[in-house]
Amino acid sequence: MTARLAHFEILGPDDRSLVAFYHDLLGWPTDSQGPGYTLVHPEGGPGGAIVESPDSRVTLGVTVADLDATVARVRDLGGQILMPPTDNGWVTRALVTDPGGNALSLIQDRPSPGR
Repeated sequence: MTARLAHFEILGPDDRSLVAFYHDLLGWPTDSQGPGYTLVHPEGGPGGAIVESPDSRVTLGVTVADLDATVARVRDLGGQILMPPTDNGWVTRALVTDPGGNALSLIQDRPSPGR
């Protein structure tokens, strides 16, 4: 199974200015989930979030069929594990970096109803 782009996060120290920027520039509808975390809903694409963080970066989230097996391969392929598989109440995910230091959120794929 090929991994599917499922989510993205845009992080930065001033989340309110980021929310305004992406809403006003691109027309993305937003849905605040509480301080420091706002969902964004680009038309025709995967959903994302704008997250308050001391560091600015963009993180791609992809679904994988076997999270544990995928995470086990990260170091062999030159990446690093920043957060092991963790159930956050919505999804089970791990945060890793690629060999260039770019963040990648690996998300355990869950079969949808009827699949």
